[in-house]
Amino acid sequence: MLPPFTRQTMSHSQQSQASEIFEDLFVLELANNHQGRLERGLRIVTDFSRIVRFNNVKAAIKLQFRDVEAFIHKEFRERTDIRYIRRTLDSRLSKAEYARLTTAIRQAGCIPMATPFDEVSVDLCVELGVEIIKIASSDINDWVLIEKIASTKRPVIASTGGSSLKDVDDLVKFFNRRGIPLAINHCVSLYPSENHEIELNQVDFLRRRYPHNVIGFSTHEHRDWQTSIAIAYAKGARTFERHIDIATDGSPVAAYCSLPHQIDQWFRAHRRVVEMCGAPGTQKRIPPSQEIAYLNALVRGVYARRDLRQGHALGDEDVYLAIPLQKGQISCRELMRGELLLRDVAADGAILIDMIDSPYADNEQLKALIYQRGL
Repeated sequence: MLPPFTRQTMSHSQQSQASEIFEDLFVLELANNHQGRLERGLRIVTDFSRIVRFNNVKAAIKLQFRDVEAFIHKEFRERTDIRYIRRTLDSRLSKAEYARLTTAIRQAGCIPMATPFDEVSVDLCVELGVEIIKIASSDINDWVLIEKIASTKRPVIASTGGSSLKDVDDLVKFFNRRGIPLAINHCVSLYPSENHEIELNQVDFLRRRYPHNVIGFSTHEHRDWQTSIAIAYAKGARTFERHIDIATDGSPVAAYCSLPHQIDQWFRAHRRVVEMCGAPGTQKRIPPSQEIAYLNALVRGVYARRDLRQGHALGDEDVYLAIPLQKGQISCRELMRGELLLRDVAADGAILIDMIDSPYADNEQLKALIYQRGL
């Protein structure tokens, strides 16, 4: 088994800041689903921000920025057989239109976020006040772009689809040395992903390997996204990403994208698993009073096996344990050999805390608890 990645230089306060930024953050990836039409992009923001508001969650709506003229080589711009090039050209927006979308995201109560695919687009992130920057799986070792992103000092989420261990180690070291909050998303870059392809045990690996970074889950499965978020959360993922789209204008929706009602289901699945997982796994939970009361009803009380006289030192042969436990009665939890009786007890009578010379009898707080429990 690989040891934890220990080359960490982030301070405790920086780690806390990172946790606050990324903890329970939902990233809704709008990507190019605006299809180059501002109105469609604004409609997506409106429809999904309503779901965010209704579920009272912390969510970012993420755009993708490309300096298209420089991003695509001039000799390939007319090619129609390369889907990625065609898609990029057909979904272009102007800087002013991206500014409109960013403003709409912020006004809708969501966090503006973006994936820049080139250095000019990083400058656009800064100009538009994008609060969190994403590094796509394809760029996890594009160090020209990564250094430009780091220069902004903004928090970063990186996806790890298709990466090597060295890729991720180098990225973590780079950002942690600079004190820049970094979340690491487990991601399988298959669009869509089948259930057997999503490799959720990688969340365990990433948490052990990078204990000072928030670990997330970027998900592209299309059959059951509610179970996967439940498993990922239970394993320790704390930020989650899905692609979003709308189907109101007849445009085809990719199988890995979620519609508004499906994101609502996703949020609700997260809420259920948070409730079921309960307190953090770093500390012992505090049982609720109704649970304690239920268990106290099953605890055996101490009863006299025969008539016992004041001053008698209790031994195993003098008592027996049985339910129900009565108010003020000592239980199997408090019974100690050699307690002196302070008064007579009849056979089959309950032995109360006030009847014995015991350390419990001198502690008023413990005594009060004993009198509050039982029948």
